[in-house]
Amino acid sequence: MREHLDQTDRRLVKLLSQDAQAGVNRLAEKMAISVPTVRSRLRNLLDRNLVKIVGLLNLTERPELISAIVGINAQGRGRALEIARRIAELPFVNSASVVTGRFDIIVDVTVAGDIADLYRITSELIPGVGELGEIVRSETFVVMASCNRWVSLPDGCWSDGVEPPARKEPA
Repeated sequence: MREHLDQTDRRLVKLLSQDAQAGVNRLAEKMAISVPTVRSRLRNLLDRNLVKIVGLLNLTERPELISAIVGINAQGRGRALEIARRIAELPFVNSASVVTGRFDIIVDVTVAGDIADLYRITSELIPGVGELGEIVRSETFVVMASCNRWVSLPDGCWSDGVEPPARKEPA
C-alpha cells in the first residue's frame, strides 16, 4: 500500500513545485525548520522516487514540437498496466496511464519533427510494444493549443541521438 506524505514533506514538495531552484537554505527558511532536516527529507523523497527535480519546457512556446494525446484500446487480459509500462519506456512518450472511460490507456507524446514522425510513433512504435492483437485500436489527438502546458522532454526529443523509426517504403 502506498503511504501518504506527512505535512512537512507535502509542504516541501509544494515549495519545490513552485520553484525547484530554491536552495536548501531558502527552503528551510520558508518552512521554519533546520537545513539538515530539509536536506534529509529531500534526499529521502528523491531516493524513494517520489520527487524528481527537472527543468520543464513551456510547450506552448515551442512551435517545433508536436504534442499529442493517444487513446489506446487494449485486449491485455488484465495486463493494461504492464502494456502502459512498456509504452512509457518508448522514446517521445511523456507518460502512459491506465484510465477509465472509452480508452484503456492514455499516452502523452511529444515529438520533435513533423506530423509524419508522430504518425510513425503512433502506428509503429506504440503498437509494437504489444503482442499481436493486444493493442486493438488507437486514436490520436494532436494538441492545437494549450494553456499552462509545461513538460519534461521525453527521450528522443532534440539532440540525444534517439530518432523516430525509419519510414517503411511501400512494397
